[in-house]
Amino acid sequence: MELGRSLWMKGTTISGSCSFLRISLEKPSTFFLIPPSPLKFPSPPSYIGHARCLSTVLQSSTSPLLSELQNDDSFTPAGIENEKIETSKKGSKVILKGMRYSELEKWLQSHGYRPAQALMLWKRLYGNNIWANCCEDLEGLNKNLKRMLGEHAEFQTLSLKNTRTAFDGTRKMLFTLEDGLDIETVVIPCEGAGTLCVFLVKMGLRRNLSAAEIVEQAVFARRLLSAEVGTITNVVFMGMGEPLHNFENVVKAADIMVDEQGLHFSPRKVTISTSGLVPQIKRFLQESNCALAVSLNATTDEVRNWIMPINRKYNLGLLLDTLRQELRFKNNYKVLFEYVMLAGVNDSVEDAKRLINLVKGIPCKINLISFNPHSGSLFRSTTKEKMIEFRNILAEAGCVVFWRWSRGDDEMAACGQLGKPGEFQAPLLRVPAQFQAALGAAPGPSILGHQEESEMNCEAAS
Repeated sequence: MELGRSLWMKGTTISGSCSFLRISLEKPSTFFLIPPSPLKFPSPPSYIGHARCLSTVLQSSTSPLLSELQNDDSFTPAGIENEKIETSKKGSKVILKGMRYSELEKWLQSHGYRPAQALMLWKRLYGNNIWANCCEDLEGLNKNLKRMLGEHAEFQTLSLKNTRTAFDGTRKMLFTLEDGLDIETVVIPCEGAGTLCVFLVKMGLRRNLSAAEIVEQAVFARRLLSAEVGTITNVVFMGMGEPLHNFENVVKAADIMVDEQGLHFSPRKVTISTSGLVPQIKRFLQESNCALAVSLNATTDEVRNWIMPINRKYNLGLLLDTLRQELRFKNNYKVLFEYVMLAGVNDSVEDAKRLINLVKGIPCKINLISFNPHSGSLFRSTTKEKMIEFRNILAEAGCVVFWRWSRGDDEMAACGQLGKPGEFQAPLLRVPAQFQAALGAAPGPSILGHQEESEMNCEAAS
């Protein structure tokens, strides 16, 4: 769940400590992609956190402007037959990781190669512990095929620029895209099963990520880290931006990742996070078997209108009724509600009781998330004692609920702390009178958080 993303969204990333899913792995791993300006690592703040899971969070957008963010229900109809094969920004070469298997097969056939050779190439890109990123990695393939690929195809859209390691073992990797924009990926080692969390976030809203740029984050994570953390099994799409605004590329990337002959992620362990775009949610639930996480963050329209302006277009009633209706047609499927707890804003006993009533009739899990303070935000984290009380009320009512603290904040690698705000800032939003005392805010407008990233418990993905 992203608070910051939601704020940007007003009309509106593959997925720390974990007890909740983000993407769970037997060893979790999580990504955050952020594209923008050069990354500067601030001096490390105090360490917080404990976790236990691995997930991958993929960010999917890098740049929609605010006006574009408000056009949240306009997107191109799906259909593989209408899709163009992704090509390099530096030339006319096709990008291999931007194609579904069916597209790769057709493209190779157009060059005179058999379907069996397409499968061999696919397995070398995504399977057999090869994760090829150049022709030299394609052992066992026909020499003519490798020569053709060298002339007409690109293997990589990302290049590793920098890596930092936090006190708790969390790694923050900085990648550069073909057009010079930067993306951050955070890998969080967890206790127990050797999982990690991978968050994808962009550094400022610049543009949407392509399917290949999303997929390659997962490939890099496996290629660089599998020997240390084991197989990465979970992925979460989130970050600064709304994944469902980049519907086509997000769904395509997810399709590539769940292919049984390739990366072979379980569809239920690939989670797409959204602030609540109702038309896209309906379409997603009808077209995809991947998991869905919805950033709820409030129990009344009054509060949600303030902290998540998307609610002004798709309010709680419409959002939750849509989920009730659509989930009737999906077997053994639960939506994950992400709930970032903000001191004095949405963490009262009354909020807990309202939340119980709101989710009635919806197959779901609830993930309680500790807010990560950051520059520009007036919100404060709910105390541990208050979060336990809130969780217990939900659990006693029969809700499936998870709760976890953050990791990696000593290197500003925790959710909501990645990257830089970018050129386009969140709008100034007035703090409602009843919350001014809780936030210590003046009556005038205040800038709220720019990218509070949600972290899901690894167990939530199972």
